[in-house]
Amino acid sequence: MKDAVSKVLELSGYKELNPAQKMAIDAGLLEGKNMVVAAPTASGKTLIAEIAALNVIRKNKKVVYIVPLKALATEKHEEFREKYEKLGIKVAVSSGDMDSSDPWLASKDLIIATSEKLDSLMRHGIEWINDVGLVIADEIHLLDSANRGPTLEVTLTRLRQFVNPQIIGLSATISNYEELAEWLGAEAVKSDYRPITLYRGLCFDDAVDFVPQKKMEVNPANPVKSIVSNTLDKGKQILFFVSTRRSTQSTAEKIGVYVSERLHQTEKQQLEEIAQKAEKVLEHPTQQCKRLANCIRKGTAFHHAGLTSKQRKLVEGAFREGCIKVISATPTLAMGMNLPAFRTVVRDLKRFSSFKGMDYLPALEIEQMSGRAGRPKYDEYGEAILIAKNRQEADYAWQNYINGEPEKIYSKLGVEPVLRMHVLSLIASGAVSTRKELFGFFAKTFHAHQYRDMEQLKKNLENVLELLRDFKFIEGASGDAGASPDAGPFKTGLDVMEEGKGNLTATRIGKRVSELYIDPLTAHSLIKRLERVNSEGTTDLGLLHVIADTIEMRPLLNIRKGDIEALNDVMERHADSLVDSPPDEWDMEYDEFLRAIKTAAMLLSWAEESGEEEILQDYGVTPGELRARLERADWLLYSSQELGLLLNYMNAIKGLRKIRVRLRYGVRENLLPLVRLKGIGRVKARVLFHSGIKSLAELKKAPMETVERLVGPKTAKSIKEQVGDESKKAISEY
Repeated sequence: MKDAVSKVLELSGYKELNPAQKMAIDAGLLEGKNMVVAAPTASGKTLIAEIAALNVIRKNKKVVYIVPLKALATEKHEEFREKYEKLGIKVAVSSGDMDSSDPWLASKDLIIATSEKLDSLMRHGIEWINDVGLVIADEIHLLDSANRGPTLEVTLTRLRQFVNPQIIGLSATISNYEELAEWLGAEAVKSDYRPITLYRGLCFDDAVDFVPQKKMEVNPANPVKSIVSNTLDKGKQILFFVSTRRSTQSTAEKIGVYVSERLHQTEKQQLEEIAQKAEKVLEHPTQQCKRLANCIRKGTAFHHAGLTSKQRKLVEGAFREGCIKVISATPTLAMGMNLPAFRTVVRDLKRFSSFKGMDYLPALEIEQMSGRAGRPKYDEYGEAILIAKNRQEADYAWQNYINGEPEKIYSKLGVEPVLRMHVLSLIASGAVSTRKELFGFFAKTFHAHQYRDMEQLKKNLENVLELLRDFKFIEGASGDAGASPDAGPFKTGLDVMEEGKGNLTATRIGKRVSELYIDPLTAHSLIKRLERVNSEGTTDLGLLHVIADTIEMRPLLNIRKGDIEALNDVMERHADSLVDSPPDEWDMEYDEFLRAIKTAAMLLSWAEESGEEEILQDYGVTPGELRARLERADWLLYSSQELGLLLNYMNAIKGLRKIRVRLRYGVRENLLPLVRLKGIGRVKARVLFHSGIKSLAELKKAPMETVERLVGPKTAKSIKEQVGDESKKAISEY
């Protein structure tokens, strides 16, 4: 057992365990005990997980490391592979295709995955899951997230019930960590240890007051400039957290004025190289690309989901190397990403919510952002500063953020929209086969442990079963769910559930819906609409509107003042091809219908070869957001194809396949044969087409000199080799 500890310490560059790690060892980490570790950011929680992982792998068992974000999965994969593959440990990351069992994972020892991907893998019946001896749930407090929490909760419940591995939950400090540990049958390890002191400060009027007690004077007219200048005077870096993407950009630009004055010539040269790379990530730079490059030249950067992944990596890498002094980011950057700085500043203590309007951030989120302050290997201490805009904010922040405790986390599993996917998954995979087994499964969730009263959950489950049966996704779910409890001999659906009568099985299409990882409500909508498309036909915009009007494409694009006329024109031109008739403009559904039309029109614009800048100007969609929406659209089109195949909707499938390829490459139909060649994107394909080379046969005949002049020698050689071997096959696809 000591071997695992000493080896991990050696590979990580430490000589001894810190107090938090010792507490975990003493609590039974190496004896296979489940554990919830609640400790501050930078307290060494990951090392606890690594020790347990090495201990389990040496017993010939697999380890699954669950993370909340794809970007974090990639980061952990790189970190663990570099550290542990030298020991012969095979490390893998799985976070992509949701309709694959990834059979190659069977030979891996340490598998990093998002909770959604792990859920998807189990839906596909992976056999190696029974070889898993340890599951690490990083950021386990995200059980509280309405988006990610339910999937993580069901996945952990399923693993506990059917595999029973050791489970280690890693979390920032939460108020009810002991309740979470009780649910998992785990030891609760709470530590306040941090390798370096974190000073928490509140900036108001002319000073920042810190706990532990100290003070920093600022200019009340421009506190941000004071804080940045003081940080640069110390030769340190700073992370600014603001509420919106737009604010990250304007903040980085304003701060760049102060930072640029402090840069040395060598730093300016390094930043210029990074700026050029960031600006040229796309074939045609957008205004956002240019703004980012200009910020980088001044020693700052903004960071949000609207950037491309390459741009985000460039920014993160340059910050780690010390070239970029200040990053202005949305709070997502704080979610587990290893990007610390000497100082963090939370400028916006409130955020807009469609439910509450402007509301204060949760204390747990403030804790996450504050935890980025202080780098153990570089700083003696760190500082986290909150900026209050008025006395009311100052009083609230001091009471709830500086002196308060993070909120409790609560299960978000109990509502019907969340239950739809997971109930179908459990039935389709054979994990449950009766109502009694289904209820027994949900009785072991964190939701059941936390709320105790199961009557409402029973009712919700019964409603979901009836819905899935109505959709023809399951069989054997019928019952007298509507009967009154006072109906004498007539039993309710809840009675049937408790008695365990009636087997539950997924239909062929229900099983496929579960594997495709789409909401059953979405699947039902797609099936109904594809039936109409198959018999009546539609246009590419009609197909894109079908997938845009789904839960998975939310949030849809917002309608701006100048959009109404253009969207009405789109609806008029495509009136005959829209699968659904527009609601009356006075109906509540009309705005949502317009937003779906706008989203579909944006996707079609990309397929008509509009560039990223044009889409940014016309639709307000940044390159990073465009990529994310294209990925979702591709998945929904693929899912539609798969459902169409099962239902023999061959007329609909032809159109779906065509628009899917067009979206993937961003081209009109006449470029499809050319873009399938490796090394040929939409720009080079269009150059070839305008020069008279419109097919693979014509490309094969074209002189090498001509092709070299059009696309360059390297690309010309590659595509000539491809058409020499593949032209007949590629032509036959079209």
